[in-house]
Amino acid sequence: MANTYTQIYMHVVFAVEGRQCLIASEHNDELQKYITGIVTAQKHKLIAINNMPDHLHMLIGLRPDAALSDLVRDVKAGSSKFINEKRWVMGRFSWQEGFGAFSHARSQLDTVIQYIQNQQEHHAKKSLRDEYVALLEKFGVEYDPKYIFKTDQAP
Repeated sequence: MANTYTQIYMHVVFAVEGRQCLIASEHNDELQKYITGIVTAQKHKLIAINNMPDHLHMLIGLRPDAALSDLVRDVKAGSSKFINEKRWVMGRFSWQEGFGAFSHARSQLDTVIQYIQNQQEHHAKKSLRDEYVALLEKFGVEYDPKYIFKTDQAP
């Protein structure tokens, strides 16, 4: 796409199926490197990545000719297969259906990177559900509470 110049930064969040705490901390680096490989193989730029036992955050510089949903689908499918082949969990690992995505300006990247890198400290004070709802509300995203996570009940 000659003469196409873009800056598309997306903060993506998705959870483990049923919000189960299945990703052991000793696997974080290997999982994050694997996901980085998926993102870069599709010629996107992975700017930041971090995961908790029950969810994952990525900040991506997205190509303008690609659909974010396709990239997230490929990351989730590839990393699920990777985790299952490594046998890191009893039974079958999968990510929950859906994801949250929030766009950012270049001037906000340092703040978003710090937020992603500090997930462990952040979640010592705030649950995934509370964090996710806060992001949705901050960005003015309409949502139905019963669909945020499969295991959640509407408040």
